[in-house]
Amino acid sequence: MRDDDLAFVDRVQRELGDVRWPEPVEIRARAQRRSRRTAALAALAVLTVASASAVAVAARPDASGTPSTVAEPASALPASGEPEPTFPRRSPIASPAAEIPLDVLLQAADVKAKTEAPLTQSGLGEGVQLDEMLRYCRKVQGQRAEWEPSRYSRSLTLLRNRPGAEQPPSDVLLNQDVYRVAPDVADRIFAEMAEVLAPCREWRSSGPTRWQGKTIRAQVVHSWQEVDRNFAGDESVLLRHTVVEARNLDTGNLLPDVSKPDSTAIVRVGDLVSVIKIGRGGTESDLRRLAGVAADRMCAAANPRC
Repeated sequence: MRDDDLAFVDRVQRELGDVRWPEPVEIRARAQRRSRRTAALAALAVLTVASASAVAVAARPDASGTPSTVAEPASALPASGEPEPTFPRRSPIASPAAEIPLDVLLQAADVKAKTEAPLTQSGLGEGVQLDEMLRYCRKVQGQRAEWEPSRYSRSLTLLRNRPGAEQPPSDVLLNQDVYRVAPDVADRIFAEMAEVLAPCREWRSSGPTRWQGKTIRAQVVHSWQEVDRNFAGDESVLLRHTVVEARNLDTGNLLPDVSKPDSTAIVRVGDLVSVIKIGRGGTESDLRRLAGVAADRMCAAANPRC
């Protein structure tokens, strides 16, 4: 074996010796956090078309199209005072220029509310998911329903602090996905936005619906619109999803208390694209502000840098 090979093996052994593996109780706590993030994301997949006591319609996307993700070995943004494992900085899989650093993510302080410990995941080769209901709308109309591919991704969910209680969907304060993509992919995401939205500017969805504690047949009219551009980063788009109306198909009556619009910000800085959604209590003004913060955070990790 050559001297440089021996030196490499020796370095790897030293670095492995520096790794502090978490205690079993710590591993269990992190597993619980990841389970809570999964539950929170499942809640976001349910489109609320009226108040919590009124109507909710769930999308049923093809499970086979769901990309696999790789859970973080530790919470990416630890709660204050919680010990975290220390790993060597070098990665044998991806170069620093390809990985998405943890500090590109938004933080609890950015939402100006008391939150639970951030819930995070990383992924490889995931689609750049803009809006799952939008994808479902395109799919049922026979349109292309695959998202543009990414190379790497990191995701963040922030839940409202509610000690000792289960988090309802209304406790989701923020959901952010950051993707590293090829230049042509980033270009297409923004250049083809109008084409992506076109089939869903007025989409009628019918089926069983929960209404005031019972199941009825209802028709809901959805609309997706691009309402703003280039307010943050190199490129940005603000999408607004609106439930135009909901109607009881058995009586023909309109259902009252249709929910307020649901907005999504998509921001690009270099080869990084961030998709940001906020909870029902947030406003589009809040979303624009967070998009600006996210763009600033992505600058140092983008290729090329700002």
